[in-house]
Amino acid sequence: LAQALIHNPNVLILDEPTTGLDPIQIIEIRNLIKQIGKEKTVLLSTHIMQEVEAICDRVIIINKGKIAADSPTAELRNAGSDQSIITIEFDKAVSESDLMKIAGVKNVKHITGFTWQLTSDEGKDVRSDIFRFAVQKGLTVLTIRKETTSMEEIFRKLTK
Repeated sequence: LAQALIHNPNVLILDEPTTGLDPIQIIEIRNLIKQIGKEKTVLLSTHIMQEVEAICDRVIIINKGKIAADSPTAELRNAGSDQSIITIEFDKAVSESDLMKIAGVKNVKHITGFTWQLTSDEGKDVRSDIFRFAVQKGLTVLTIRKETTSMEEIFRKLTK
């Protein structure tokens, strides 16, 4: 990387730049790449999707020599799923059949204890319906999180 930078190129091409590094070195290299990317064009070639999520502003996914996706990272992540997933933890037990009655909920999965994953159609935000349900049932919502589609999931979907 130092040898490439010494020539002050306008475009820097990096192939798997964090392979073989320890966790602290990975963070340092990620930060360095982001800093360089503010002034230069950095092309990052990697199969490690966590690196893409941590470093990249724009993603191009190539499958069998053809471009399968080309868009900003956030845009690709938002378009990567045809459903919305909410993970929720209540303060006490609730039944799967009751959760299925929440407007817009298509699927319910028990995670552990009082934690559930609720799936709805993309575009349908069921969080307010979940809160109304909790109030009606006398439940306290301890945590609620809208899950995002990981780049790894998007990559798998686009390269099947």
